[in-house]
Amino acid sequence: MFVVAMVVVFILGLLAASVTERRAEVVSVFNNKKVEIKGIESRNEIFAQNYPREYDTWSNTEKGGFRSLFNGNEPVDVLAERPNMVILWAGYAFAKDYISPRGHKHAVEDVWHSLRTGAPMTPEEGPQNSSCWTCKSPDVPRLMQEMGVEGFYGSKWASTGHEVVNSIGCADCHEPVNMNLQISRPALIEAFERRGMDIKKSTQQEMRSLVCAQCHVEYYFKGDSKIVTLPWDKGLSVEAQEAYYDEIQLADYVHKLSKAPIIKAQHPGYEMALEGIHGQRNVSCADCHMPYKSEGGVKFSDHQIISPLAMIDRTCQVCHRESEETLRNDVYERQKKAMELRNRVEAELAKAHIEAAFAWEKGATEAQMKDILQLLRQSQWRWDFGVASHGGSFHAPQETQRILAAGLDKAMQARLAISKVLTNLGFTGDVPMPDISTKEKAQKYIGLDIPAEQAAKEKFLNTIVPEWLKKAKDNKRLVARS
Repeated sequence: MFVVAMVVVFILGLLAASVTERRAEVVSVFNNKKVEIKGIESRNEIFAQNYPREYDTWSNTEKGGFRSLFNGNEPVDVLAERPNMVILWAGYAFAKDYISPRGHKHAVEDVWHSLRTGAPMTPEEGPQNSSCWTCKSPDVPRLMQEMGVEGFYGSKWASTGHEVVNSIGCADCHEPVNMNLQISRPALIEAFERRGMDIKKSTQQEMRSLVCAQCHVEYYFKGDSKIVTLPWDKGLSVEAQEAYYDEIQLADYVHKLSKAPIIKAQHPGYEMALEGIHGQRNVSCADCHMPYKSEGGVKFSDHQIISPLAMIDRTCQVCHRESEETLRNDVYERQKKAMELRNRVEAELAKAHIEAAFAWEKGATEAQMKDILQLLRQSQWRWDFGVASHGGSFHAPQETQRILAAGLDKAMQARLAISKVLTNLGFTGDVPMPDISTKEKAQKYIGLDIPAEQAAKEKFLNTIVPEWLKKAKDNKRLVARS
């Protein structure tokens, strides 16, 4: 009886401590607000006055310093590391510039600096629509409200540059009154509706992933207005989304060398995460990338949003009892296996595009190349889907390897078919391969003038961007910074 009584007292003590802790949170968050926030407030600094702990951790997204086996939160020139990717994207802006992603606080400035957005010197210039801003700033929902969703999408990227100045932050995921999670981007809501689902019925745990899925998904720009659209109508798998694109005959670009109609995967992280064991067990994105912290009796989410490997004690070890070293090595083993397949696909697919170009030069007909171009399209879609779903080799290692293996198989089929076409055209030797051992050599081979693009971009950064920032400050779109 004594032991039972002590156990009961202990449990009641834990309950009382939990109640006290939650009460401290409520008092801290809701009774100590410094400002009343209403509507769409895109200036993240305004939220800092009411939620200083969350804001301070969000501010840490500006920091780098973490590097795991293959990635981290430092900007890395991926094309310099993997020149074959220049060949895979020949004819598309990604062949000019592809820097690995880093913290959310850099989202807007990274778009300014990217060669992919061109160097517009007037609001009407530049190759991109405002759709390209969609996931970069809480200013976007405000502009959608002011301009209309389709009006925003249809405008030029440079025409809204002076308005999109606050980087990914509070209003992207939270409504302002009580900070409930919300979906601020219409594309995700519309994708649910087309599948007969009501996103408003999602649980809190599901919302802790869906706010991420507003942006970390595959999408395309639909129609002349470039409406951001998720290709989920037939399902979320790589094959289902491919079938959707095939049905509407979408090609993001025609490959400059092979002439294959290519689909450019964006970043289907959410779709891939659902395929893995954590997604199947209803582990949310926030559970691993935004673990809880406690400070002064207040429990809150860490908004730095970094790799779980940077804080294994607060992420993996919440559920797993193995040592940090064991858990880290488990992840690395999965990543190594996926990387081995990725390397093979990139090498074989780059050769296939070059060999296809050679076949065209030798007089191949469209009838002879038709099936080959389809194999190249399918191979590159699978490669890109597996690679662009950042973290896929951890989120869903089996699915990632399956997709990459299928991409490798189709690349090899394409190369074999090209060799048969060349034989029929009277060529039986080895196709001469250019020197694409560096990013610069590969870019020169596909006809890019990168120095000229860089010079134009520097002029844009030194003249247009300062004008944008001045307008934003004059219009009180930015909080004054020291």
